[in-house]
Amino acid sequence: MKTIKVLGPGCLNCRTTELLIEKVANEQNIDVEIIKIDDIEKIMEYDVMSTPAVVIDEKVIIKGRVPSVDEIKNIIGSKDEDCCNDLNDSCCTPTKDKDTSTSCCS
Repeated sequence: MKTIKVLGPGCLNCRTTELLIEKVANEQNIDVEIIKIDDIEKIMEYDVMSTPAVVIDEKVIIKGRVPSVDEIKNIIGSKDEDCCNDLNDSCCTPTKDKDTSTSCCS
């Protein structure tokens, strides 16, 4: 199970981000735990000054905007469970059809 944190004070964009992640996870049948963090001091611990922000495995992946559905699929929809660990960075090799700039590879 992936743990995904959505950082933001509860604005429309923050709620939209949370709902989009939930929708994609349900559609892709991916087991995720979504944790909403709205405490400003805790958000600042992630060095985030603009929200919404998305954190996976304690790494800020997106900040300051609502991610697209395709970005969310790229972030949470990897078939390779070890994609973003130090032992296997094959998902982090850009190809013509794969943009890694918004994934955990950046």
